[in-house]
Amino acid sequence: MSYQHLTTFERARIETLRSAGVSMRGIARRIERHVSTVSREIRRNAAGRQYSAEKAESIYQERRTHCGRIGKWTPELAMILSEKLAATWSPEQIIGRCFQGKLSFKTIYRWLYQRLLPETDTRSLRHKGKRQKPKETRGRFNIGTSIRKRPKSIRKRHTFGHWELDTVVSSRGKSKGCLATFVERKTRWYVALKMKDRSAGAMAQAVSTLHRQLPAGAFRTATVDRGKEFACYKTLEQTLGISIYFADPYASWQRGSNENANGLLREFFPKRTDLALISGESVRQALSLINQRPRKCLGWKTTHEAFQEELLHLN
Repeated sequence: MSYQHLTTFERARIETLRSAGVSMRGIARRIERHVSTVSREIRRNAAGRQYSAEKAESIYQERRTHCGRIGKWTPELAMILSEKLAATWSPEQIIGRCFQGKLSFKTIYRWLYQRLLPETDTRSLRHKGKRQKPKETRGRFNIGTSIRKRPKSIRKRHTFGHWELDTVVSSRGKSKGCLATFVERKTRWYVALKMKDRSAGAMAQAVSTLHRQLPAGAFRTATVDRGKEFACYKTLEQTLGISIYFADPYASWQRGSNENANGLLREFFPKRTDLALISGESVRQALSLINQRPRKCLGWKTTHEAFQEELLHLN
């Protein structure tokens, strides 16, 4: 239970009980406080041997005005910072030249985001404030197992049948058409399936389709991001018998194979492409070219060759 300060009513009871000659332990028992709390209150706020609730409350309120961290922001300092930012200085340059050891450049960023610098906003920064952590706009759901609980053998790519999943979407303003993309972590074999939209239902259907096409043991786990299209994870785990792990927010490197493969696919279907209009044959041709390339990480085998070798070991 967290500590709570004594109330005015409790101080009045302490004064009454103390005047009646009740011991400190007795007072503590009556007001249901620890005896050290009562002892400290009397020692700090009593004038001589007399304890006055009114006087004690006044001392307490005065002491509270000096509590808390003293901020460094002042109108004069804010004006100086605004002038330097207007002169295209970065926060780090401002600190290094003018406030070395007295202020942190992170404090300037925080004041900017809190709008504490007059006539200045993030547009005065060289990156226009784009490095600030973005806010999730696609909605939320209760995620399943964290990637931090994923076995080490999967992370080190020692075993086969572990996939990374993602989506490739059409340009903004185009249709809702998109692709569900899959990469097998050990062999880097890449698959993309067309979806009508980026919904959880469409994703569940795509995962089920690939799982059905592969032999037993070839699809054991999936690592995904926290997009709402993966809100179907419980259904997939129950119906397909696979484990699904969720990467940390804004940590695309935890699914690096899939991110890299999506970049290769974008060479065939740039971001301005309406993915609802591309044919299944064109997707298969692009995947064939990607999977037939020799890879240095595979000893110059193609991903197709590496994947087929692993399938043979399953039999």
